[in-house]
Amino acid sequence: MTTKHKHYDLHTYQNSLRLITVPMQSTETVTVLVLVATGSRYETKDINGISHFLEHMMFKGTEKRPGALDISEELDAIGAEYNAFTGQEYTGYYVKCAAEKLDVALDVISDIFQHSKLDPAEIDKERGAIKEEINMYYDNPARYCGTLYEALMFGDQPLGWDIAGPKENIDRMTRDQFVDYFQTHYFAKNTIVSVAGNIEAKGVQEKVEKYFNHIREHDAIRPAVAMESQKAPAFKIFHKATDQTNINIGFRIPYGRIDDRFDALEVMSVILGGGMSSRLFVEVREKRGLAYRISAGTSAYDETGDFTTSAGITNTKITDALKIILEQYAELRDKPVPAKELLKAKDYIKGKFLIGLEPSDSQASYYADQELLEKRIQTPEEKIAKIEAITAEDISRIADDLFCPERLNLALVGPFKEDDTAIADILTSWK
Repeated sequence: MTTKHKHYDLHTYQNSLRLITVPMQSTETVTVLVLVATGSRYETKDINGISHFLEHMMFKGTEKRPGALDISEELDAIGAEYNAFTGQEYTGYYVKCAAEKLDVALDVISDIFQHSKLDPAEIDKERGAIKEEINMYYDNPARYCGTLYEALMFGDQPLGWDIAGPKENIDRMTRDQFVDYFQTHYFAKNTIVSVAGNIEAKGVQEKVEKYFNHIREHDAIRPAVAMESQKAPAFKIFHKATDQTNINIGFRIPYGRIDDRFDALEVMSVILGGGMSSRLFVEVREKRGLAYRISAGTSAYDETGDFTTSAGITNTKITDALKIILEQYAELRDKPVPAKELLKAKDYIKGKFLIGLEPSDSQASYYADQELLEKRIQTPEEKIAKIEAITAEDISRIADDLFCPERLNLALVGPFKEDDTAIADILTSWK
């Protein structure tokens, strides 16, 4: 069954595999993205990290292409960009190449998706690579601060676990566990193939049916709902001898990604930390020189999320910076946003959004992400219209509900004690 829309077609095959096609006559490229509704929040504690590990193993060989080099050489030979990624709620595989090489992209990506061997010898070799990736993230204070922040907010449950998992899990995962996880989560109803670029939709439908003809059928899996129990400001400090202190400070969002309030939250994040003329950039960097990097944004999941400021702060000025950031949160909550500033934020979002949608990989991701995670698709025009409709009153109302002590969280990586009283006092005294 095919449903035609202004910018894309959505085709559902008899086995429930979904195909999104996005014709783009203005480009000479095509992107094939395969997105699966599984990630770290679908794991149990003993196999935490398996979604990410399995993503790596999908490039290690199939019956048709026995080794990793066979896969990479075939894609390199057409000048393709290719990779994979794992999140809490999704795993993705993509190939971007010249439009005339679409069949090669579909052949390779469908082969690794359906026929990966999961060779025990390759699994053993990849353990070392995964552990070095974990070390790399651990050695990157800004990246590790984000991991610490999620652990603080969600605690010992899947959303609070590191996507890469702990090293001890990586060392003991077995091939049987990979096969079981693959068979449980990698199936037609759980998968979206998104093809965007210089294509003809009908032809792509036939090609995808041909190449993905061995995908399994299974019933959909739902992850456990995240449990929340925060009643007061919370913080987590990881002591590390760094030249700069990295922080994530913000608020737990008590509703999920399809809530319309996320449109206002996007506008709020731009007002506070979007671009070099945003409030936080001006107050923290331009006026006081306390940071080089500072920005604000949101993360969204099925039933929860967060509104967060991320920054790298001068070690000796951390308390000053925290006070200023919290003051800016309070000001956005307590004072209406001026009309000119609100208009600027909306135009910023519109401009960045439209620029970001120009490449074929962005188009493939834009539609597939929504279909997979939201079970709905907004066209670019619909998204922009919702942003345009946000009022200063919307922002005040949502900020008043969200920016409160019982939702406040701070993760910090830097040369501070885990129970630093000065930092604790700033958080507990904020109203």
